Amino acid sequence: MSADKQAYYKNNRLKQIRAFCQVVRSGSITVASQKLFLSQPSVTLQIQALERELKTTLFERRGPTMRLTPDGEALYALAEPLVQGVDGLHANFEAQHGRLESGELNIGAGESTILYILPEVVSRFTKAYPGIHLRLHNETGRDGLKMLKSDEIDFAVGSMLDVPDDITYQPLVTFDPVLIVPIGHPLAKKKKVTLEDVSHYGLILPPRHLSTWGVVKYVFQQHKLSFKVTLEAGGWEVIKKYVELGMGISIVTDICLTGQEKLVSIPLSDYFPQRGYGLVLRKGKFMSPQANRFVEMLVETYKENSLQS
Repeated sequence: MSADKQAYYKNNRLKQIRAFCQVVRSGSITVASQKLFLSQPSVTLQIQALERELKTTLFERRGPTMRLTPDGEALYALAEPLVQGVDGLHANFEAQHGRLESGELNIGAGESTILYILPEVVSRFTKAYPGIHLRLHNETGRDGLKMLKSDEIDFAVGSMLDVPDDITYQPLVTFDPVLIVPIGHPLAKKKKVTLEDVSHYGLILPPRHLSTWGVVKYVFQQHKLSFKVTLEAGGWEVIKKYVELGMGISIVTDICLTGQEKLVSIPLSDYFPQRGYGLVLRKGKFMSPQANRFVEMLVETYKENSLQS
């Protein structure tokens, strides 16, 4: 290879690798081109140039779907930390000198987590680092994981039962399950409520693609009981309101109860497991200094709270 060609490839290699990594994360050249603010043909040419230089095929192309070949997987494992390191060079340099004065932090979390788990640490973080633009994305379940895997968010905070192979989950705090019923409800008058008692009444649950539904279904099946759902509603605040109105009963986590609700809570720890909330990360994800500091404050906050309780 001539000196001119070597210089050309060296000067363009970072662009090619960045395009390659973005296609992997996005799953398509169309989405990758939008994120990189480039045309689709430009991204395609960069991938093709990288394949020619390495004398290999990086993707299996099946229509609109692009899947990594074994060589593509090997390159991605090597290339992604390099791209993340270069893209985060300025922020890391600032952090090394004790300066966290700017930047952006994107966190994914469901409504319940945003309302009950994050307020204290968000308040601490924004006061300590007013120059960092913090965005809370109200996404959970499949949508939240999709954003995490495509690097649209730095990390997520929430509850996970089944952890995919490319995701890590670090539990931080747990809460107890309770049954909530309207004041004056027949179950509110019983000294001890059994799961069979609960099965006779209609439940108000979050949408079925979320983890709560799966837990309820599993527990009832284990006890050879059926349950009926009268209403699907997103968010504990909505569920609590509808329970207060007498539209059904529900199974929630006690963190959502403030003591101001017009309802009765009944422990269900004999039947349902505690609900854990924690940090959800994509394996291999480069964590920015802003993200690392928020996570540190999140862990510190719940350590302090556990010592006080």
